[in-house]
This record gives sequence, structure tokens and C-alpha cells, in this order.
Amino acid sequence: MLDNPHATAPVDEASLRYEGWRIVAVCFLLATFGWGLGFYGQSVYVAELQRARGWPTTLISSGTTFFYLFGALLVVFVGEAVRRYGPRLCLVAGTLAMAAASVAIGAVREPWQLYLADAVLAFGWAGTSLAMITNTISLWFDHKRGMAISLALNGASFGGIVGVPLLVTLIGHVGFAGAMYAAAGAMLVLLLPVILLVVGRPPDHHGRHAAAKAQPQSSTQIRAWALRDVGFLTVTIAFALVLFAQVGFIVHLISFLDPVIGRERAAVAVAVLTAMAVVGRVLFSLVIDRLNQRLASALSFLSQAAALLVVINLHNDYVLIAACALFGFSVGNLITLPSLIVQREFDSAAFGVLISLNTAINQVTYAFGPGVVGALRDWSGGYALPFYLCIALEVAAAALIMVRGTPRAKAA
Repeated sequence: MLDNPHATAPVDEASLRYEGWRIVAVCFLLATFGWGLGFYGQSVYVAELQRARGWPTTLISSGTTFFYLFGALLVVFVGEAVRRYGPRLCLVAGTLAMAAASVAIGAVREPWQLYLADAVLAFGWAGTSLAMITNTISLWFDHKRGMAISLALNGASFGGIVGVPLLVTLIGHVGFAGAMYAAAGAMLVLLLPVILLVVGRPPDHHGRHAAAKAQPQSSTQIRAWALRDVGFLTVTIAFALVLFAQVGFIVHLISFLDPVIGRERAAVAVAVLTAMAVVGRVLFSLVIDRLNQRLASALSFLSQAAALLVVINLHNDYVLIAACALFGFSVGNLITLPSLIVQREFDSAAFGVLISLNTAINQVTYAFGPGVVGALRDWSGGYALPFYLCIALEVAAAALIMVRGTPRAKAA
């Protein structure tokens, strides 16, 4: 943990003047590019590489799976990296890696190059996505951490709203490679100066170091405890199943909708999905402190299952876009809810370790989503079978998330 020897009074996290809110703004911008290029952009990469190279869906989707798996290995150590090297250096490294990956993806000509580009993208994803953002914000926030994370992660949805339509538009004008190069340049120009100017030394929250000194467990011990705790496991496994379904669906969404409603309306559907993710998260944040967060999670899972059922069976343009809106309403919350549940149910001193572990396990699981959906699509000749599998996983997760386990001592 970084210390600020000049801190002499408790910080007021509720004040708009508090520097932590500037960090939230930086993380919002980071999430915009991180999700726009690393997450939502995958649906564009799959469709464009299919179109330009004629490669099988399974091949391209397996590259996406490799990206998520390798990224999950890196995510486990994000918390330690932030503590050791500081947030500024880690954010700069993540930005540079994501920009380099964007250039590499645009230059792909052979399958092995796709896997190399996805390996670089994994470093960028680890340095710009959930684990990095939550660990960075936790250095500035204790009492308002949940709100700060929710606001910052709206950038993830904004990345989808802006990123996918903009990439599709750029591809139409300058080609796939040119669009990816432009995205990388924009990321470097807009994000690097902001990180260097705004992100400094985090404050010394009174009581934080006392709690750390009182905590006898190392990060390894906290992880071992968490993997035996029913409450932590049900949260982690339930969200892993849902994110498997969610990522598999979103990555293949344009490929599914393109022959049904056309490329332009498919891009609109993705934009509507991600816009609703912002709306859902903002509305949800107004009432989440008064709700049962596990029950709210279960209802979100079931709403996605219902949307998938409509997508499979009804192919009217406007009905499909409406179904994508329903699906998207909970997409943002499913990114935020694990952090909020961990924040509420477990010791704040272990937050960074637990949320990194949760994120890594989820990512290992949902890494297989695009590949499995793609393989089942190729095997069955359509998307009905893989999307029905996604529905089954959503329903199973809704039941699992309601298992809280026996209350016991916290990790720290």
C-alpha cells in the first residue's frame, strides 16, 4: 500500500472536491477504451475476420477464448502489481499494451498472428478492465467505494455505445486495419496525458493501515480461505456461469444479427444493448443499498434468459432490438454487482485480493463462452442450440446466487 506522509486529516470522500473523483473520471475513460477495444470490440473482430479471411467461426472464437484465458492469469496479479508499482505506472502500461494490441489485430494476416495479437490484448485487458479499475479506486475510496466503482464502470458501457458503431463506421471508410490503427492512436492521445496529469499518490486513509497491520493473513491465505467459503463461491460461480453466457452471446451478436437484420441494424442493436447497460446501472445504483443484492442478481439473470428466448424465436427487426435492450439492461449491473456483494459481505481489508480472485475465476470461465458458442454454431448450423445453452446457464445461476451459506468469520 502506498503511503502519503503529508496526510494529516481524514479525507472527505463525499466532497466533490475530493481528488478521488478525478481518479473515477480517469477510470471511466480507461474503461471506455478497455471495454470498447477489449470486450465489445471482439464481436467486430469476429465478424470482420470472417468476412475478410474466410476463417471458420471456431478458429476466430478460439482466439478470443485464448485471449480471456491468458488475461485471467494476468488478472490474478493485478492487485499485487498496483501495490508494488503504483497505480500510475500500471495504468500507463495497460494503455500502451491495449494500443499495441489494437495495431496488431488490424495487421493480422495469418491465424498465428491472431493468437499473438490476442496475447498482447490480454496484457491490455488486464491493465484496463475490472480488476485494475477496482484496485485503483480502492486506493482512494473506502466508504464511497461502491458508488465510485459503479460510476467508473459506466465507461465500460460507454465503450460499447461509442466503440462498436464507430469501429463499424471507420471500417466502412478506411478498412479494418485503418480503423484499428486510428483507435490505437486515439487511445494514446486521449488517455496517456490524463493518466500522467491526474493519477498521483493515493491518500493515507486513517484506519486503513491499522486494519492492514491487524490482518494476519497474506494474499495467498485470503485466497485459500475464500475458495473454501460457501458465500464467496456461490457469488463467484454464479457470475462465472452468467458471464460465460453473456460474453458468448455478445461476441457473436453481430454475426447472428447480420444475416437477419443487416449490418447497420445489428450495430444499432449492439449500441442499444450497451446504452441500456448504462441506464440499468445508473437506475440500479439509486436503490441498490436498499435491496437484497443477491436477489437483484438472480432477477437480472432471469431477465437475460427471457431476452435470449425472444432473440432465438422472433426475428422481427424491432423485436430483436427490444430484446437486446432487455438483455443490456442488466449487462452493466453484472459487471458491478460482484464488487458490491464482496464489498458488503466481506472485510474491506481483503477487498482487493477477493475481487481480483473473483474476476480471474470469472474470466477463466467466460473465456470459453465465445469458443463454445462458435463450436456449437458450426456443429449445429445455427445459433439456436448455443443460445439455449446460455439460457440454461442463466437459470442455474439465478438459483445458485441465492445460496448465501452459513455466516462465519470474515477473511481478515
